[in-house]
Amino acid sequence: MFYKTRTYIAGAWEEDNDAIKQLYKWKDSDYWSFDFVDAHELKQSRDTSNSCSIKKSLCDRMQHSKIFVLIVGRKTCTVKSGSCQFCSHYYNGRCYKGNNVSFDSYIDYECRKAVRDNMKIIVLYNSCYVFKDWCPSILRDKGIHVAIKDSYGWNYQKVKNAFDAYE
Repeated sequence: MFYKTRTYIAGAWEEDNDAIKQLYKWKDSDYWSFDFVDAHELKQSRDTSNSCSIKKSLCDRMQHSKIFVLIVGRKTCTVKSGSCQFCSHYYNGRCYKGNNVSFDSYIDYECRKAVRDNMKIIVLYNSCYVFKDWCPSILRDKGIHVAIKDSYGWNYQKVKNAFDAYE
């Protein structure tokens, strides 16, 4: 038996890296009182792994997490990384490693698992506004939705309040 004590951060890492890095800056700072136990410290997947093994690793991390944080940007819904069609083991509609074929991206997979596992959900928009059409449809009406920025820059207090709502 294990306890769900971690926070799982998801997002389009290449597109919204600035917002993801900002969360970690606040976490690692001695000045800000922002802290979470990062699920990604549990186990790492290599980018050269196939999609199925990476999704299994994501699943393992999510099983130890109580809070799911999705960083949403303009291109979040169009990211397809993680779909079997991009895997070297996928050919002619089947997986030659014997795995089930899935066209879910990593983000789609993570969002579905977060909803299915009834995790506490925080959606942070890499913007000054909440644009729910940027968010995967499965999460549009779930959890807390907050813009991570305001007209002056990063909005620490809004993000902190979202995290505090689940403590």
